[in-house]
Amino acid sequence: MSSDILIPAWEEGVLRPVEKLAVHARALRHPAISVFVMDGDKTLIQQRALTKYHTPGLWANACCTHPHWGESMARCAARRLNEELGISGLPLRPRGQLEYRAEVGGGLTEHEVVSVFVGDASEGSLSIAPNPDEVHATEWVTLDELRTRIETDPKSYTPWLAIYLAQHADQIFNQSAA
Repeated sequence: MSSDILIPAWEEGVLRPVEKLAVHARALRHPAISVFVMDGDKTLIQQRALTKYHTPGLWANACCTHPHWGESMARCAARRLNEELGISGLPLRPRGQLEYRAEVGGGLTEHEVVSVFVGDASEGSLSIAPNPDEVHATEWVTLDELRTRIETDPKSYTPWLAIYLAQHADQIFNQSAA
Protein backbone atom coordinates (compact mmCIF):
# COMPACT_ATOMS: atom_id res chain seq x y z
CA MET A 1 0.00 0.00 0.00
CA SER A 2 1.29 3.41 -0.89
CA SER A 3 1.87 5.57 2.16
CA ASP A 4 0.84 8.74 0.31
CA ILE A 5 -2.82 7.86 -0.29
CA LEU A 6 -4.98 10.50 1.37
CA ILE A 7 -8.54 9.83 2.45
CA PRO A 8 -11.04 12.03 4.29
CA ALA A 9 -11.03 11.63 8.07
CA TRP A 10 -12.26 13.62 11.04
CA GLU A 11 -9.42 15.07 13.09
CA GLU A 12 -10.47 17.19 16.06
CA GLY A 13 -13.97 17.42 14.59
CA VAL A 14 -12.83 18.66 11.17
CA LEU A 15 -12.94 16.58 7.98
CA ARG A 16 -9.53 16.77 6.32
CA PRO A 17 -7.30 14.62 4.09
CA VAL A 18 -5.19 12.20 6.13
CA GLU A 19 -2.78 9.48 5.01
CA LYS A 20 -4.71 6.19 4.80
CA LEU A 21 -2.50 4.08 7.07
CA ALA A 22 -2.45 6.86 9.70
CA VAL A 23 -6.26 6.94 9.68
CA HIS A 24 -6.35 3.25 10.60
CA ALA A 25 -3.40 3.35 13.02
CA ARG A 26 -4.99 6.27 14.91
CA ALA A 27 -8.53 4.83 14.67
CA LEU A 28 -9.83 8.06 13.17
CA ARG A 29 -13.49 8.17 12.20
CA HIS A 30 -13.73 8.35 8.41
CA PRO A 31 -16.20 8.01 5.54
CA ALA A 32 -16.38 4.81 3.51
CA ILE A 33 -18.61 2.95 1.08
CA SER A 34 -19.76 -0.65 1.01
CA VAL A 35 -21.44 -2.28 -1.98
CA PHE A 36 -23.58 -5.41 -1.95
CA VAL A 37 -24.38 -7.05 -5.28
CA MET A 38 -27.52 -9.17 -5.04
CA ASP A 39 -29.18 -11.81 -7.20
CA GLY A 40 -32.40 -12.64 -5.40
CA ASP A 41 -31.39 -13.95 -1.98
CA LYS A 42 -27.77 -14.46 -3.08
CA THR A 43 -25.05 -11.92 -2.50
CA LEU A 44 -21.66 -11.68 -4.18
CA ILE A 45 -18.80 -11.98 -1.70
CA GLN A 46 -15.11 -11.58 -2.32
CA GLN A 47 -12.06 -13.01 -0.65
CA ARG A 48 -9.66 -10.12 -0.20
CA ALA A 49 -6.30 -10.43 -1.92
CA LEU A 50 -3.61 -12.10 0.16
CA THR A 51 -1.42 -8.99 -0.20
CA LYS A 52 -3.90 -6.52 1.40
CA TYR A 53 -2.37 -4.55 4.29
CA HIS A 54 -5.19 -5.54 6.62
CA THR A 55 -7.59 -8.50 6.67
CA PRO A 56 -5.82 -10.29 3.77
CA GLY A 57 -7.56 -13.44 2.60
CA LEU A 58 -10.74 -12.75 4.55
CA TRP A 59 -14.18 -12.79 2.93
CA ALA A 60 -16.10 -9.52 2.60
CA ASN A 61 -19.07 -8.10 0.72
CA ALA A 62 -18.71 -7.25 -3.00
CA CYS A 63 -16.53 -4.21 -2.32
CA CYS A 64 -15.64 -1.56 0.23
CA THR A 65 -13.33 1.43 0.15
CA HIS A 66 -12.76 5.02 1.11
CA PRO A 67 -13.67 7.92 -1.16
CA HIS A 68 -10.97 10.12 -2.59
CA TRP A 69 -10.93 13.65 -1.25
CA GLY A 70 -13.90 15.47 -2.82
CA GLU A 71 -15.34 12.32 -4.45
CA SER A 72 -19.07 11.62 -4.03
CA MET A 73 -20.06 8.41 -2.32
CA ALA A 74 -22.05 7.21 -5.35
CA ARG A 75 -19.12 7.85 -7.69
CA CYS A 76 -16.76 6.10 -5.25
CA ALA A 77 -19.02 3.03 -5.08
CA ALA A 78 -19.23 2.72 -8.89
CA ARG A 79 -15.48 3.33 -9.30
CA ARG A 80 -14.47 0.75 -6.74
CA LEU A 81 -16.90 -1.90 -8.00
CA ASN A 82 -15.17 -1.57 -11.37
CA GLU A 83 -11.62 -1.45 -9.94
CA GLU A 84 -12.06 -4.50 -7.72
CA LEU A 85 -14.46 -6.71 -9.69
CA GLY A 86 -14.53 -5.29 -13.22
CA ILE A 87 -18.25 -4.58 -12.84
CA SER A 88 -19.42 -1.44 -14.61
CA GLY A 89 -22.81 0.02 -15.41
CA LEU A 90 -24.63 -1.78 -12.58
CA PRO A 91 -27.23 0.59 -11.10
CA LEU A 92 -26.58 1.07 -7.39
CA ARG A 93 -29.27 2.07 -4.89
CA PRO A 94 -28.24 3.92 -1.73
CA ARG A 95 -29.27 2.24 1.52
CA GLY A 96 -28.31 5.04 3.89
CA GLN A 97 -25.42 5.28 6.30
CA LEU A 98 -24.26 3.21 9.23
CA GLU A 99 -21.30 3.47 11.56
CA TYR A 100 -19.07 0.80 13.05
CA ARG A 101 -15.71 0.41 14.73
CA ALA A 102 -13.65 -2.78 14.53
CA GLU A 103 -10.09 -3.90 15.12
CA VAL A 104 -8.66 -5.29 11.86
CA GLY A 105 -5.30 -6.59 13.10
CA GLY A 106 -1.78 -5.21 13.15
CA GLY A 107 -2.78 -2.42 15.52
CA LEU A 108 -5.20 -1.01 12.94
CA THR A 109 -8.83 0.00 13.45
CA GLU A 110 -11.64 0.75 11.05
CA HIS A 111 -13.93 3.44 12.46
CA GLU A 112 -16.15 4.09 9.49
CA VAL A 113 -19.24 6.08 8.62
CA VAL A 114 -20.35 3.89 5.74
CA SER A 115 -22.60 4.80 2.83
CA VAL A 116 -24.15 1.50 1.75
CA PHE A 117 -25.17 0.71 -1.83
CA VAL A 118 -26.97 -2.31 -3.26
CA GLY A 119 -26.92 -3.41 -6.88
CA ASP A 120 -29.35 -5.93 -8.33
CA ALA A 121 -27.82 -8.33 -10.84
CA SER A 122 -28.68 -11.52 -12.59
CA GLU A 123 -25.93 -13.97 -11.63
CA GLY A 124 -25.94 -15.49 -15.11
CA SER A 125 -25.56 -12.21 -16.99
CA LEU A 126 -23.25 -10.20 -14.73
CA SER A 127 -19.68 -10.06 -16.02
CA ILE A 128 -17.15 -10.29 -13.18
CA ALA A 129 -13.42 -9.80 -13.76
CA PRO A 130 -11.69 -9.65 -10.35
CA ASN A 131 -8.52 -7.58 -10.05
CA PRO A 132 -5.96 -9.99 -8.50
CA ASP A 133 -4.31 -7.11 -6.63
CA GLU A 134 -7.59 -6.62 -4.77
CA VAL A 135 -9.55 -9.88 -4.92
CA HIS A 136 -8.39 -13.47 -4.44
CA ALA A 137 -11.75 -15.17 -5.16
CA THR A 138 -15.48 -14.51 -5.50
CA GLU A 139 -18.56 -16.52 -4.68
CA TRP A 140 -22.34 -16.18 -4.76
CA VAL A 141 -23.91 -17.24 -1.46
CA THR A 142 -27.36 -16.94 0.10
CA LEU A 143 -27.67 -14.61 3.06
CA ASP A 144 -28.72 -17.50 5.30
CA GLU A 145 -25.68 -19.55 4.25
CA LEU A 146 -23.40 -16.54 4.78
CA ARG A 147 -24.76 -16.02 8.30
CA THR A 148 -24.18 -19.71 9.07
CA ARG A 149 -20.63 -19.57 7.71
CA ILE A 150 -19.79 -16.48 9.76
CA GLU A 151 -21.18 -18.11 12.93
CA THR A 152 -19.23 -21.32 12.23
CA ASP A 153 -15.93 -19.74 11.12
CA PRO A 154 -15.89 -16.02 12.06
CA LYS A 155 -12.12 -15.68 11.57
CA SER A 156 -12.53 -16.24 7.81
CA TYR A 157 -14.70 -13.11 7.43
CA THR A 158 -14.00 -9.41 7.82
CA PRO A 159 -15.28 -7.83 11.02
CA TRP A 160 -17.41 -5.37 9.06
CA LEU A 161 -19.24 -8.09 7.14
CA ALA A 162 -20.17 -9.80 10.41
CA ILE A 163 -21.32 -6.46 11.84
CA TYR A 164 -23.38 -5.65 8.75
CA LEU A 165 -25.23 -8.97 8.89
CA ALA A 166 -25.73 -8.96 12.67
CA GLN A 167 -26.68 -5.31 13.17
CA HIS A 168 -27.71 -3.74 9.85
CA ALA A 169 -29.26 -6.47 7.69
CA ASP A 170 -32.73 -4.89 7.62
CA GLN A 171 -31.31 -1.57 6.43
CA ILE A 172 -29.17 -3.20 3.74
CA PHE A 173 -31.35 -6.01 2.43
CA ASN A 174 -34.95 -4.96 3.12
CA GLN A 175 -36.43 -4.05 -0.28
CA SER A 176 -38.55 -1.29 1.26
CA ALA A 177 -35.51 0.38 2.88
CA ALA A 178 -34.65 3.84 1.65
